[in-house]
Amino acid sequence: MIQFNLLPDIKLTFVKAQRAKRRTISIAFIVTACVVGLFLMMLFYVQVIQKRQLSNLDKDIKQSSDTIAEVKDLDKVLTVQNQLNSLADLHQSKPVATRLYDYLNQITPAKVNLSTLSLDFGATTLTISGTADSLQTINQLADTLKFTTYKIEGSQEGKNAFPSVVLSNFSRDEKSASYEFSITYDPALFDSTSKLNLSVPQQQITSRSYTEQPIFNGSGEGN
Repeated sequence: MIQFNLLPDIKLTFVKAQRAKRRTISIAFIVTACVVGLFLMMLFYVQVIQKRQLSNLDKDIKQSSDTIAEVKDLDKVLTVQNQLNSLADLHQSKPVATRLYDYLNQITPAKVNLSTLSLDFGATTLTISGTADSLQTINQLADTLKFTTYKIEGSQEGKNAFPSVVLSNFSRDEKSASYEFSITYDPALFDSTSKLNLSVPQQQITSRSYTEQPIFNGSGEGN
């Protein structure tokens, strides 16, 4: 079978160019349609769906706010809740008052009796009064307080437990002597966040009131 190409070459080239043009236009149209469709979908989401969601959220927030506002004594409830939340911190920061009994057992000489005690955690002061068999024993108590140190566990540095010890009042008679001390203590002694050990001197009397014995002169009464 014999076939003859009746179209000239230039005509064939033109036809191929037209086909390529139509194919390109079709592809461009499809891509454009997809882009426009995606744009319309995004615009619909932003302008319709998202605004509706925000509107619903606003309604939910307002409804919840109205419900909370209807709670009776809400301010009192919130205040109590805040106070409950702060209990843990307050518990950690409160002084450990029970340590005082152990400290007194360590620093009080055998012949000293304690009759009254006043402890002020805010001012870090301690006032004690009582009786002893002699002024020498009272001086021993004073020096015991002055030279008592403490070390926090894990530390090698010793610190003065009672930076200020003042014998604010004393007296004596034939059988006994009485005293009153005003003492300033280191706050670390009652700090709940640290553990410490006292170092108490034994039988150490160096106070001038004893070594020079001025309080033994006269009637034995003094302030």
